[in-house]
Amino acid sequence: MTGTYEHNIDAKGRLFIPAKLREELGVTFYLAMGVDACLAIYPQATWDRFTEKFASLPMSQSKAMRPLFANAAKCELDSQGRIVVPQKLRKYAGLEKETVIIGVNDRAEIWAADRWKEQEEEMTPEMMAACMAELGF
Repeated sequence: MTGTYEHNIDAKGRLFIPAKLREELGVTFYLAMGVDACLAIYPQATWDRFTEKFASLPMSQSKAMRPLFANAAKCELDSQGRIVVPQKLRKYAGLEKETVIIGVNDRAEIWAADRWKEQEEEMTPEMMAACMAELGF
């Protein structure tokens, strides 16, 4: 998944998912807490791989993931291409009105617009080069 999309959450907590991402996410997908104070949207296949890996962890490690699963939501789009973002998840990510949805390879992320702007401002050509070098590119 790729791209950056700006949308607002309405008063009922509904968020429009862009058509391009809807195609890649499929009919059913999962919304969960992400890293860096955002939400992650996982298509079914990615969520299945994620849960399989989780199931293989020893109990001592897997208990740290309880909040992720306790607050995850199985999503299906309404007739207008929207999902309802649960209040707990909106609070976790600081989502109030303006959001940015970004594609991140095998998932999408939902950011509060102001937090995403901070992330973008920190990215410089030098930082990008360092990231690519760290990944071996």
